[in-house]
Amino acid sequence: MIKAMTFFSGFLTFAIMLLAPSAYAQKVDVFSYKIVKIYPHDPQAFTQGLFFKDGALYESTGRRGTSFIRKVDLETGKSLQQVDLEPHIFGEGSVDLGDEIISLTWKQQKGYIWKAETFEQTGSFDYEGEGWGLTRNDDHLIMSDGSATLRFLSMDDMSVMKTLDVSINGTPLARLNELEWYQGEIYANVWMTNYIVAINPVNGKVTKLLDMTGVDQAGGFQAVGDYVLNGIAVNEEGRLFVTGKKWPKLFEIEMVKR
Repeated sequence: MIKAMTFFSGFLTFAIMLLAPSAYAQKVDVFSYKIVKIYPHDPQAFTQGLFFKDGALYESTGRRGTSFIRKVDLETGKSLQQVDLEPHIFGEGSVDLGDEIISLTWKQQKGYIWKAETFEQTGSFDYEGEGWGLTRNDDHLIMSDGSATLRFLSMDDMSVMKTLDVSINGTPLARLNELEWYQGEIYANVWMTNYIVAINPVNGKVTKLLDMTGVDQAGGFQAVGDYVLNGIAVNEEGRLFVTGKKWPKLFEIEMVKR
């Protein structure tokens, strides 16, 4: 997402205070990371959604005029197949659903349905508010909108079936961005921070915090401005990958408990 620097500076300070290990060490498990392997990533891709399907990596990107959905070769970072969104559309999160791909838009209040094999658009659906991140479990699509509330959508018609208020130590945790379903929990990037949180899908409580501070430098670059950590994907083998907006690298990592 793109916001003025003056807006997110206050939130970033708040997020760091809220998520500091000393503030919740007895309630939330804290993890750092081990880099398993570093892969190339398109530095022009403003990453909004990231997922694996049938062994292949898929990515959706944002910003008007540069939003697309594509299939990516993991080893080279090159696009194997791509569909560009219309120039006025700001693309957001995406996820696979059977033989389809579901994608969101930021402020258009519209999602799209694509054939995964051909990237042909086969439908669309409407929703209220903004669209940010998207993932799924066996029963629902799960959507973030920048607030502290996640929406669980019907896989049939994308209607809202229920909502989940997310909190850490009883305090609502907003700015939940890109999502991934991993080991029975919802993993979410916290926008404009170096943190990924794991969320209990029943009560909304944050159970784990993954501190990714320094991963950009480890990849030989410096993330600046709104080119922040955003992108979580788990392949069929359970391997965990992360990247960021316009990052030149994608990282396979292991979580290391502190």
